Amino acid sequence: MVFINCILQVNRLKDRDQDLRKSFTDSLEEDIRDFLINEAELHMYDDLTKVNPVTPSTVLKCLQARYSAKVFYTHAGCTLVALNPFQPIPHLYSLDVMREYHSAPQPQEFKPHIFIVAEEAYRNVQGQVEPMNQSLVVSGESGAGKTWTSRCLMKYYATVATSSQKCQDTVEKIERRVLGSNPVMEAFGNACTLRNSNSSRFGKYIQLQLNGSVLLSLRSLIVSFECMLVVYNRFDLKMMKGATEKQRLEWMLPLEQDFAWLPHAEKTLEEDCLQETVEAMINLGIDERKQTQIFRILAGLLQLGNVDFRPASEEAQTCDLDEHSKGVSKVMTTADLLQVPLEELQSCLTVRTLRAGKQNVLKPCSQSECSVRRDCLAKVIYAQLFDWLVTFINNSMCADSSMWCNFIGLLDVYGFECFLLNNLEQLCINYANEKLQQHFVAHYLKAQQEEYVTEGLQWSFIQYQDNQGCLDLIEGSPSSIFSLLNEECRLNRASDAKQFCVRLQKELSDNTSISWDKFSKQPHFTVAHYAGKVSYQIEGIMEKNKDPVSPELISLLQNSQDSLLHSLFADGDRESEGCRGHSKVVTVVSKFRNSLESLMKILHSTTPHYTRCIKPNPDCRPLTFKREEVIAQLEACGIVETINISAAGFPIRIPYGSFFQRYGLITNTRLTVQMNQMNTLLSPTGSEMSNQAVLGSAVEDVLNVLLKRRGPNSTLSPDDNNNMVHCGRTKVFLTHSLLEMLEEHRNRVRSQKAFCIQCCWRRHQNRQRNLKRQAATRLQAVTFHCKKI
Repeated sequence: MVFINCILQVNRLKDRDQDLRKSFTDSLEEDIRDFLINEAELHMYDDLTKVNPVTPSTVLKCLQARYSAKVFYTHAGCTLVALNPFQPIPHLYSLDVMREYHSAPQPQEFKPHIFIVAEEAYRNVQGQVEPMNQSLVVSGESGAGKTWTSRCLMKYYATVATSSQKCQDTVEKIERRVLGSNPVMEAFGNACTLRNSNSSRFGKYIQLQLNGSVLLSLRSLIVSFECMLVVYNRFDLKMMKGATEKQRLEWMLPLEQDFAWLPHAEKTLEEDCLQETVEAMINLGIDERKQTQIFRILAGLLQLGNVDFRPASEEAQTCDLDEHSKGVSKVMTTADLLQVPLEELQSCLTVRTLRAGKQNVLKPCSQSECSVRRDCLAKVIYAQLFDWLVTFINNSMCADSSMWCNFIGLLDVYGFECFLLNNLEQLCINYANEKLQQHFVAHYLKAQQEEYVTEGLQWSFIQYQDNQGCLDLIEGSPSSIFSLLNEECRLNRASDAKQFCVRLQKELSDNTSISWDKFSKQPHFTVAHYAGKVSYQIEGIMEKNKDPVSPELISLLQNSQDSLLHSLFADGDRESEGCRGHSKVVTVVSKFRNSLESLMKILHSTTPHYTRCIKPNPDCRPLTFKREEVIAQLEACGIVETINISAAGFPIRIPYGSFFQRYGLITNTRLTVQMNQMNTLLSPTGSEMSNQAVLGSAVEDVLNVLLKRRGPNSTLSPDDNNNMVHCGRTKVFLTHSLLEMLEEHRNRVRSQKAFCIQCCWRRHQNRQRNLKRQAATRLQAVTFHCKKI
């Protein structure tokens, strides 16, 4: 009987729980219907934290309404959402608009714009409370508009930060170089892909180095992936489209010739033609001679891509060139352009040197091995040329560290990618995006909520998607995709895709972020990324990770008569690397991970500002909004969770000491004597707590002065749940509007005190003048009296 009663009670509780859930769901649906009923007003929501209720459908509907009204920027709490219009909007980024946002006392009151993010970082680096380095993180999938956004940010800083300098020649020089670095690095580091005609194939973190408000220089930190740089490069396309007849003859690029590494030659580039890129190179200090060398090297790589091989008639013989390659003697043209010996080039492509004890043994390469060596030669040349270009730009623009005090970092990294066939390139790109998403989660969604609880704020945690499991799968210890891939590549044996797939299943099957399609004939693995699932082909992934550069290829390039190409390989580092044992081989993913870790270390030391670029449709059609495409991106990057946390939280957090140091003059309170008296009576721990208590009381006094000006009955008490400010245990939490009020009141008090000082000084000067006048009068009177006597 007791058992039956327990079952009945459990059933009643379940029914009650279901009724409550149904009631909540019905109420939420009713709220959504009430909100969406006024469609004509949806485009007016500049900040999505004002949307009520905040759900994926309400956020999506607001963004769609704003996009239809040709409004492309929307605040989403701490982030800015940027929808790509896929068409030029010149008036949105004019110089007048830049000056308007820069000169505004409160730019946040203007319409959402990328310039608000830029101006906020610019003012923060000058330091309202504590000057700190800033980072602008522009993220989004491939084709979402990250590169264009980065261009706008660079142009903004080049315009406003140089305007404070007096020497116009210096201003123009810095502006030309800052803006000139962008088209050059895009031309050499971006490529045409299936989803984007200007896809970044490298990560670019640009430090704009400032001394106060003055822009001094620029420095680039590059996170590149060597095997992606050479294929389908945009600069090669520009050479083909923009070269004159004379240049074509010089570079040996006939107009009618097709190139295997330029499959999208029919594409028309809308921006940055060849002449503009050349002018940018001149502004950066790359003279005509160096330009000619660069163009000839690139033309040589294009010709090298057309070199194909056919199997040898006998196993002991070397592969011969196929008929297509023989036709115009592609190898001879490549040798002429790279200025390397023809016979040595042919030998390097078709014969490899094996080390047997102290002797070298020559072994003919198979057809596939010849193609791998050809690709490897092109990649190593292009990678070294790209590194040289970055170093040249940094050396020509980077100021001495003693000259600048802070920097604004601008991150433009390759977007999340998912194609029909995905390999090592996409794995590394998506891994980098996972790290950036983790940075966002750790800095904002996780750390901020934990800080609220630590500081004593009444806070209920908002759930969010954490991608730590996916990162553990890719880079974790002891077993991960990267560790197993590196281990496989360091073994001196032929690669076996099926065997590696079996090993992945054995070692990583416990991780829920990886899966396999049992019906697929090709060896693969599928990773559940934060932005969606991506299936990676295992075939060829280990060869790309090894990326071997044989010593004979390096020796060939060291014998080049081209001074630039020769200098790229003169140090012989690559040769020594190639001669090392297999156990010490540095793989591609290891190098990529190390450069990415360096970037993340810098990001963690700065104050980040997030801009989420959204791709409204997969076909890059102007002003076309696909709901399914957008909602997937919003859910992937946690926009809804970000809005909820921003709406309920405080974006400004200042330690008591820093707050009082800046705003203490509002109340004229002196704390030094009080704190010293308390410190002499208490232990170190107790004195620290007492200092915080004294500081907290003084901070509350400052805030009460401000709140009373806002409303006679407004005060800050421990029980008051103020939606503009909250005093924690060691920090004060503020909204942007209250910080602006504090700054305005501080400026008013400083003006009053300056006026008092001026009055006192003038009164003192008047008294001194009067005393001097009286003294002079007495002296004159005494002198006159003496003369009479």
